Amino acid sequence: MFSFCSDPSSLPDWQWMACYLTTGSHMALYRSVLVVLLLLALAAPLALGMGFLGAMAVRAQARIVRVIGLGYVSMVRGVPDIIFFLFVPLAIDQGVEYARHRVLCPNWPDPVRQGNDFIVCPAAKMPLATDPAWMHDVWGFSLALFAFALVFGAFAANTLNGAMAAVPRAQLETGEAYGMTRAQTFRRILLPQMWVYALPGLSNLWMILTKATPLLFLLGIQDVVFWARELGGQKTGHYAYTHPDWRVWYFLGVLVFYLLLTWISQKVFDRLMIRLNHGQATSGGEALRKAAA
Repeated sequence: MFSFCSDPSSLPDWQWMACYLTTGSHMALYRSVLVVLLLLALAAPLALGMGFLGAMAVRAQARIVRVIGLGYVSMVRGVPDIIFFLFVPLAIDQGVEYARHRVLCPNWPDPVRQGNDFIVCPAAKMPLATDPAWMHDVWGFSLALFAFALVFGAFAANTLNGAMAAVPRAQLETGEAYGMTRAQTFRRILLPQMWVYALPGLSNLWMILTKATPLLFLLGIQDVVFWARELGGQKTGHYAYTHPDWRVWYFLGVLVFYLLLTWISQKVFDRLMIRLNHGQATSGGEALRKAAA
């Protein structure tokens, strides 16, 4: 990046470090931070949406819908997360390629399953071998995003279901006594109040989601943990920037990054909890009223 970086071996310490921290590999490290933040920004609302649908399914009056909701929540909660993080992207990837194979190559003579191999025609590959690298990256990221949303959506469904059950039944009956329909009671009474009970559980779920982002490495995505390990390892004379084993410093930087991220998140959730408790008939709302008095 700098003009004086042509010969790293002849540079003084500060210039050597400036050149070292602006190499292409370090730029990939900095971009991986944005990948983690993008995953969190997209996975959180997706998981919350799936959790809301799951909670509504668990509370549905139709038995078949309730069974589906309970099955989704129970299955995801009862299986180690890493199994889903490895299974879901693979299953979706092969499912999409198989569907494309059936449509685009109907006369393909060979079976798709050949022993342990899954082989489709070249036109059915997703993405195609001729597609640019960024399309492969986007596809892999999308699969990882869906896996995160699916897993954490089940936990969010359980949290939201418990929050809905915590809203006093008397308030719902009062709404019904005033002539509100079930939909109006849900929208005007249950939905606004349940967030007060759901937020502590959702905040914990956000923290767990944040700590789970290093699992991106298992899905073939180069995240901050991957680059910390790669860049921190000992570099011999085969490299332009030789250095001893610096992994402890790189992992310390990753630790600081996650601690800062969770600290900021906790501050945001604290302010949000105060805002939600304002005017509510809860212990938090009562504490706010006493503090104001």
